[in-house]
Amino acid sequence: MPKNFWFTDDSDSDLDPIASLLSEWSDPEEDEEEFRSDFFQGLEGRRGKAALALMMIWGITIALHLVSWGFWLVIACSILVVVQVLRLFTARPQSDPHPQERDRALTHTPSVSLLVAAKNEEAVVAKLVKMLCDLDYPKDKYDVWMVDDHSTDRTPEILDQLAKEYQQLKVLHRPAGAGGGKSGALNEALALSQGEIVAVFDADASVSTDMLRRVVPMFEKPRLGAVQVRKAVANAPLNFWTKGQRAEMALDSYFQQQRIALGGIGELRGNGQFVRRKSLESCGGWNEQTITDDLDLTLRLHLDRWNIGFCLDPVVEEEGVTTARALWHQRSRWAEGGYQRYLDYWRLIASNRLGWSKSTDLLLFVLIHYILPTAAIPDFLMVVTRHHFPILAPLSGTILLGSVLAMFQGLYRIEKQKKFSLSLLVEIIVQTVRGMIYLLHWLVVMPVTTGRMSVRPKKLKWVKTVHQGSAEESFEVT
Repeated sequence: MPKNFWFTDDSDSDLDPIASLLSEWSDPEEDEEEFRSDFFQGLEGRRGKAALALMMIWGITIALHLVSWGFWLVIACSILVVVQVLRLFTARPQSDPHPQERDRALTHTPSVSLLVAAKNEEAVVAKLVKMLCDLDYPKDKYDVWMVDDHSTDRTPEILDQLAKEYQQLKVLHRPAGAGGGKSGALNEALALSQGEIVAVFDADASVSTDMLRRVVPMFEKPRLGAVQVRKAVANAPLNFWTKGQRAEMALDSYFQQQRIALGGIGELRGNGQFVRRKSLESCGGWNEQTITDDLDLTLRLHLDRWNIGFCLDPVVEEEGVTTARALWHQRSRWAEGGYQRYLDYWRLIASNRLGWSKSTDLLLFVLIHYILPTAAIPDFLMVVTRHHFPILAPLSGTILLGSVLAMFQGLYRIEKQKKFSLSLLVEIIVQTVRGMIYLLHWLVVMPVTTGRMSVRPKKLKWVKTVHQGSAEESFEVT
């Protein structure tokens, strides 16, 4: 996921229109001018739309307590959610082919450009460059683009030294004040690179040598616009927070596979994302005016009628944040960025451009991730002030149970290569319980983020997660 803010804007309408979006219209009957007008209107006034969304969530929740049929409406909604959850659990994801089968499936060897935007990453950048330049893929078929975004540490010197050692390494240095932050850096590299497939990694990424041989064949499907590789936490054993992130990523990977199998929405997660150049260019590249470029690109790809796949194995490892404070800042940014895309593109979503299958899937996950955590506050207040039963309990209980089962399944899929034993089962149960306790932080993050977006003008500045690396990853510049 993106970890940086990079611009300051005090205006109420804080996002200028994107110059190019969804330029290849799939429906020839659709009026292009009306479509663009709807899109540009959807980008305006995020703060006002966030305030309206907050008032609607609070108003509807309170109203459900006040009307006699409110509880039965919640029961009806819960039944619909149960049906969708059962469909999700019973969907059969397509299994990843064996590596040899993938090699045979690759009728030609597409060129690949690997892009990394780095700012003050001296602790980890050398290890990543060496790893990416030694992948098991024809050297003349892939290149590595490292974008130094005005680093003030030794990152520029390290990259320049490595460029002398690796022919396929290209280094771009961005000056102070260059616009767009991470998205701007990626767009700059995109314009210079030539790969048919573009992959993006964070500076702390760790990948296997066969990564390209196992992911690239997935693009044989013509309408597959992107693939997200499963993410794993490299420092998972460190403490409660990193162990929780491991379970969270297992939950995410399970839902990714099941949603795609059901015809729903696959999502990009930043680190380890592979995008077909044609699909990326058709929706205007990376949005330089969003704080979560991967989530924004996810929705634009689906609106442009591309699909996104998911690769369970191999994985891309990254450092998990290690403190509650760092987790709060990171997840607040993720929550705000995720919210922004719905506020920006709500007109296109409401027009059912995604189709019924993806729209239903999207509605369920907006309900889980954004609406219910925010609605829990007015629901609790009505319980305290009017001594009512928590009216959202049936809906929340259904989703809680589904999440527990999904996390268990996700962890089991990751561990299934191990020989099954009672100790393994106990270990997965313990990880599931700990992971669900860890996930309670979303019940605080989402309401606070929604409230902040509704009342506070945006003041964005560069903030990044510090990557520690390890002692053996030091690099001597000569």
